[in-house]
Amino acid sequence: MGELYESIKRGMEEAIAHSRGKKTGVLVYRPRQVDVKEVRGKTGLSQEQFAAAFGISVATLRHWERGDRKPHGPALVLLNAADNDPKGLLEILMNH
Repeated sequence: MGELYESIKRGMEEAIAHSRGKKTGVLVYRPRQVDVKEVRGKTGLSQEQFAAAFGISVATLRHWERGDRKPHGPALVLLNAADNDPKGLLEILMNH
């Protein structure tokens, strides 16, 4: 248990230092913003189909496409993956 505790403690200290702007060696991945309507167009799916495949509501998708809101977190990561390889990602999402 001591080794696990020390690992968690180091991680927490590193996260706190990073949040305070100190250089810690933490790598932060910030996915680029994408044009959601363009990404959906690459998939060939309707709004309803795209929303279902990504596990979001059609209303959320519409807000993203209009630019009222911006996707973030895991949704933005998936949208970047869809932008890069729409067919590959759809195969994964719809077959698993």
